[in-house]
Amino acid sequence: MKSAEIKEMTTNDLVERVEAEVVNYNQLILNHSISPLDNPAKIKQLRRDIARMKTELRERELNNK
Repeated sequence: MKSAEIKEMTTNDLVERVEAEVVNYNQLILNHSISPLDNPAKIKQLRRDIARMKTELRERELNNK
């Protein structure tokens, strides 16, 4: 997910998306520990996407204060 796409999302959508992606990330980690994934780089990409979304949420929080 690109930063531009994240900035276009509403705050509520972003919060919901972060929660969903964190659940997906945890499931991916669990699946990878049981049997290797075909593309383990997906874990890294998902972690970075979550970080981008959390960063945008924090920026919005600081700008609203």
